[in-house]
Amino acid sequence: MSEAVALPNDTEPKLRDQVRSAVIWRSGTQIAGQLLTWASTFIVIRVLSPSDYGLFAMTQVVLVLLNMLNGYGLSSALIQRKDASLHAQRQLFGMLILLNFALAAVQFLCAPVAAAYYRQPMVADLLRVQALLYIATPFIALPYARLAREMDFKKQAKVNFVSGLAGAIAALAGANAGMGVWTLVLAPLVLFATRAIGMTWAAKSLMWPSFDFRGASDIARYGGVMAFGQIFWFVQSQADVFIAGRLFDPHTLGIYTTSLFLTQIFVSKFVPPLNEVAFTAYARLKDDRAAVAGAFVKSARIIMVVALPFYLGLAATAGPLVEVVLGPKWLEAAPIVHWLALAMPMMTLQTLYSPATDACGRPGIGAQNGIAGAILLPAAFLVGVHWGLFGLVAAWFAAYPLYLGISTWRTLPVIGVRLRDLIDAITPAAIAAVAMALIVSALGNVLPPMAALPRLAFLAVTGVAAYGAWLAIFARPTLEEVVDMIRKRGG
Repeated sequence: MSEAVALPNDTEPKLRDQVRSAVIWRSGTQIAGQLLTWASTFIVIRVLSPSDYGLFAMTQVVLVLLNMLNGYGLSSALIQRKDASLHAQRQLFGMLILLNFALAAVQFLCAPVAAAYYRQPMVADLLRVQALLYIATPFIALPYARLAREMDFKKQAKVNFVSGLAGAIAALAGANAGMGVWTLVLAPLVLFATRAIGMTWAAKSLMWPSFDFRGASDIARYGGVMAFGQIFWFVQSQADVFIAGRLFDPHTLGIYTTSLFLTQIFVSKFVPPLNEVAFTAYARLKDDRAAVAGAFVKSARIIMVVALPFYLGLAATAGPLVEVVLGPKWLEAAPIVHWLALAMPMMTLQTLYSPATDACGRPGIGAQNGIAGAILLPAAFLVGVHWGLFGLVAAWFAAYPLYLGISTWRTLPVIGVRLRDLIDAITPAAIAAVAMALIVSALGNVLPPMAALPRLAFLAVTGVAAYGAWLAIFARPTLEEVVDMIRKRGG
């Protein structure tokens, strides 16, 4: 995965080099940072209880909703805009400040309403403190836009790594100090504050904001369309927790949300930084539809080569994985992890669509796709939740195939990609991953009883070997393409 946007061979060499460098820094340091963050996260999970994570998940519904409106769409408009003068940047900074201070006030005042809905008084206290997060957002979003326009992801990566380290240290300190659920509030506060300071320094973006927004209507309009689409994404992504949070107790909700966190690690942690680079590169190529189409297909192939074995391997080893990573107190999450992991390939492919259509100047497509998801997924969750945890999991398989199909139908013509080309790009990795999962599952059924760690290690090594061997025998061109990209990255 050395190129999030794998550009065609005849693309401008300078842009190809910029994209390769950008993804090396975004994905490379992202991996290093995430390994560090995960280490601390999983240690904290073993210390805290499912109820702590259930309470925290209730607050995240509110935070995710308001964060859809925090102005990152405005930053994307500045990246996509031809003119990004100092005055335009000051206007963006002013918009970000007004938006985020208003959101902080709304969250602080509405915290008791959320607590009453969930029947958990502590939710109000958590939300009031978390309102401080919005203060940092303008000092992250503006420098992000400045650096992204220059395809300078190296500085961003360094700041993200340092801020991730600060957040991890805060999480460990809070857990060891017995702070309970407040540990989950402290860590992001430290992370956001550190990132805001680091990004502002890296981009040299400290400036006086301008609240004279004349001439900035295109930024506001573009950001508004993206925010509109993101609101529907919020509905589909948070509907399960919103619905289940009122019917499940904190312990049960914590089991579900932690299982979801584990299965969404790849799509939520690795794909977004790649999409950041993708958006900028697609924006550069938007006048060459064939180049955008070729880049999208190649990128989807490379990303799914990694995603599919990850998800199917997670499903095949869910039992020992949960015991090793989360601890014995979380064993009831194993079957939930197994089934949710099987739904995640659909979600991963879905998330690749919006950067391409947004950068091509068609953010409305993402909004339309979001509307479809916002109707299908909550409807499925409303029905499934009455059958408990497994009913909620079944809702994913009832609604997501239809949602992905509608999104694919809308998106591919806009970026000039044929459905057959996308299927051909993904099929070799899909077949190899399924074969690997079947081999690992069969082996797991015949292994003698053993401790969770050696069992997991044995199955993981077998899975990697089986997947690599299958690609080498039956899908050698795909394997050679991945190896070639790794060699270029190493050079």
